[in-house]
Amino acid sequence: MSKEFEIAREFEVDATPDQVWDAVTSGTGGWLWPMEPPEPREGGRGPWGSTVTAWDPPHKYTNRLEGVDENSEQTLNQLDYTVEPRDGGRRAWVRYVHSGIFVDDWDNQYDGASRHTDFYLHTLREYLTRFAARPAAFATFDGPEASKGADAFAAVGRALGLGDDTAEGTRVQAQGPDGQVLDAVVDFRNPYFIGLRTDDALVRFFGRNHWGAPVGMSVHDFAPGADAKRNEAAWQGWLNQAFGA
Repeated sequence: MSKEFEIAREFEVDATPDQVWDAVTSGTGGWLWPMEPPEPREGGRGPWGSTVTAWDPPHKYTNRLEGVDENSEQTLNQLDYTVEPRDGGRRAWVRYVHSGIFVDDWDNQYDGASRHTDFYLHTLREYLTRFAARPAAFATFDGPEASKGADAFAAVGRALGLGDDTAEGTRVQAQGPDGQVLDAVVDFRNPYFIGLRTDDALVRFFGRNHWGAPVGMSVHDFAPGADAKRNEAAWQGWLNQAFGA
């Protein structure tokens, strides 16, 4: 049965309102994924065929998509960003609201969307404070069928060489693809997600097996000359190997 939902978050970040605005409207893939930037006016075209319903740089941006196709899990999707200056404009306060209508399996869909929101917004803050305005080579992909298992995400931590007690903020020598050792900080970790931050990249692992999908990955590579396709091939092989595929 269709039912409305709303996921709201607020946070402050060491970035100017203009930096936040650029991050959420440029569509570069620096923190989320590459997408069509919105047409800069109310009533303009937004990402994925949405409509811009609010446009007040750098304070208010909303896009709304209605009539999502019949195979979608949603019939309405709206993203709303409110940005206000703090500390004389040196910092920003952000309110993010994701709302809409889930078609069915509401509890599972809401739980997944809510937990992903926390991880995505954390990645936004990492991008703003560490990599803002640097071009990103972005790649994202899923693990094999075996990664849908109920306890599959634990295999990711083991493959990285992380102990069960390796907490957020820990600097690690993580085991990457092709024998590569990553000097990284575990910038996010809970039973559903792992985030690694290196000097030049944000590497994200998504335990979507908790919601019936394969484990996923994304790489935001900010190194000069970074190659998204090469990263995808290397990390896809790593992810397959982690699940014996």
